[in-house]
Amino acid sequence: MNSSTIASPDENEYFETHSAPPNLPELSRIVQGFVLRHHAAGRHVVLVSSGGTTVPLENQTVRFIDNFSAGTRGATSAEYFLEAGYAVVFLHRQFSLLPYSRHYSHSTNCFLDYLSEWGRIGEDGNQAGGDVVVHSKYRAQMLDVLRKYRRAKEGRTLLLLPFTTVTSYLFLLREVAMQMQMIGNGALFYLAAAVSDFFVPPDRMAEHKIQSGDLSGAPETEGAKPATQAAATTKETGAGKKLVIDLDPVPKFLKRLVEGWAPEAMIISFKLETDPNILLYKCRQALERYRHHLVIGNLLSTRKFEVVFVDKEGEQWIRVPEAKDGEEQIEIESLIIPEVVKRHEIVMSAKKDGPMAGNQDSRAPSASVTQ
Repeated sequence: MNSSTIASPDENEYFETHSAPPNLPELSRIVQGFVLRHHAAGRHVVLVSSGGTTVPLENQTVRFIDNFSAGTRGATSAEYFLEAGYAVVFLHRQFSLLPYSRHYSHSTNCFLDYLSEWGRIGEDGNQAGGDVVVHSKYRAQMLDVLRKYRRAKEGRTLLLLPFTTVTSYLFLLREVAMQMQMIGNGALFYLAAAVSDFFVPPDRMAEHKIQSGDLSGAPETEGAKPATQAAATTKETGAGKKLVIDLDPVPKFLKRLVEGWAPEAMIISFKLETDPNILLYKCRQALERYRHHLVIGNLLSTRKFEVVFVDKEGEQWIRVPEAKDGEEQIEIESLIIPEVVKRHEIVMSAKKDGPMAGNQDSRAPSASVTQ
């Protein structure tokens, strides 16, 4: 199916006025091969999106708006999906947390604190040379992580796809979704990325760095947009210059994903709020608006300890039990992913027994792939 056949005017305009990642055709072929290989092996495939998206304010980007997310939820969830037997397409913000390496990057400890030197002692009593080894305190945990990482790497069950901007994220999401159509309801979308709600249209974007200082007397910049056309302008105030940004809303692509890009897949979105009084309302609102399978709601202050599953049947809270003395606190994703897998199995069973049975694998690879 070609994505343009089910596109809304807003969607068409967005993709037509933004440039696709230059390597999109190559990435599309890689994703197609990944999905085909694991479908043939009997594995289900999940797309896990992770990290925040940026909104550039200039074509030659110096300044941008970012979304809060280190990618912890996505990277951790990807590990548990791999343990559950899924193949994972990890669509992540470049330089955000990754599965397995997350245990040692962005840590309060420097990575070098996990290492020590083993070797002979010189005549002066100091180390005279030797090998770098893992400190005994961390050896068992690191060995466990290393074995899981190597198992995923050797089985080629983890595919990393990086993005930076909201535009690159949306192009990649659409392309992956079109390639995953071939596996029907064996596809799962776990959308944990923090996606920008607003963007600067390319025709209103400044070409060069937005200046905060006085440019009177400076040579004119060739091709610069007039201030009235720019989405980000500066205005004089008594205390200096004020930056004024005019943003447009990003079209709601979750609706496109549900209705056209991945109509048979199970789709899960996340809703992060800071006000507990509106969390359930916002989750139900999203579920009613987009008609997907599940919204996982969480509060910024308690997101590592509790979440709520909201679907058409009602609500289910998942909470991390309090750790006993001497016990390590478990990760909430170790509770979330088994519940998601169980629900995905129900969705797949329902489709097999329903009127669509027998047609789950009938879709050909996306016609949008560049050969």
